[in-house]
Amino acid sequence: MNKLTKVGCSALCGSLAAISSANAGDLTITGGADLTFTSLNKEVTGNPIGMGSNYTLKGSGELDNGWTFDLSIANTNAGAYSATTLNIGMGGLGKLTVDQGSSANGIQAYDDMMPTAWEEPQGAGLSTGIRTVSGVGPSQNIQWAAPTILGTSLVLAWAPDMGTSDTGDKATGGVVTGGKGRGLDATININPSLGTEILSGLNLFAGAHETYVHNRNTTIEEETYQGVAGVTYSLGPVSVGWQVSGDYLGETTAEDYNAYKSHAFGISFNVNDDLSVSYGKHQTRKAGYVTSHAQSGTPASRLVTVESIQAAYTMGGASFRVADVNADNVFFSADKNRSATIVSMGLAF
Repeated sequence: MNKLTKVGCSALCGSLAAISSANAGDLTITGGADLTFTSLNKEVTGNPIGMGSNYTLKGSGELDNGWTFDLSIANTNAGAYSATTLNIGMGGLGKLTVDQGSSANGIQAYDDMMPTAWEEPQGAGLSTGIRTVSGVGPSQNIQWAAPTILGTSLVLAWAPDMGTSDTGDKATGGVVTGGKGRGLDATININPSLGTEILSGLNLFAGAHETYVHNRNTTIEEETYQGVAGVTYSLGPVSVGWQVSGDYLGETTAEDYNAYKSHAFGISFNVNDDLSVSYGKHQTRKAGYVTSHAQSGTPASRLVTVESIQAAYTMGGASFRVADVNADNVFFSADKNRSATIVSMGLAF
């Protein structure tokens, strides 16, 4: 990790010699490289070698009143800008976060909470069509996290206009077609340990989202909703989890279906401090077809299933991961099944 801290100002003129404590802080650079080798079963793979080079700029500091702040600017492959997050820790008032592009706020933080050795089953490198909740996550938003009390964490997030592109300083985003307006998320995570060691690894979580829709056209004429709920539990080297989620698209004439239901399961085992293995499964089903349409397609074309067995091993700043992924009816196409084996090596600095 390269660190730039407290840049000297002694060479500046006298009027700038006094720097307030609000400007004192640290700037660090972290990053790494990821190498992958992907093998697609019964498909033409092409060049299977992939490489990612990512780095993040992080700044932090403290105000005179004890509040803290930190800024994170993420860049992906070839130095391309990815996301910015500003966190303001307000002590007993909780934490305020302004997010641009990281997709880590609101209900999207709970899109897949299942324990895994490496990645979500649908996130290891095989495109599948699994649908998870997103809420205000993809839109520029502001989030407030209340202080944790008795193991309970409450978070509220708000996006002024759902779906608009990220905007810079003194700029505004254009109006989104389709009539979408502001979005609201609320999530809760409960760790009811009750002071006992046996329950210290238990977490219950739930979240809900609403998008307000203006009646500006006939494509969507009512609010859209998302919801998620689940539980995870860790005891010693074993972690298990289960969750369900739903996505209601509102009354629409664009699709035969206006709702999707998903559920996920995962279990992981830490063999030792360096080696872990896991199994995960995620399913998404089309549901709630529009009354003016007949339910179309075969049952197989309305259900996507993804399963993955994974292993990960760490050695200092290096990580070695492997995932075997199998998906049925990808993107809701009956009998269109895919499988892949992905081998990855990550190097961090």
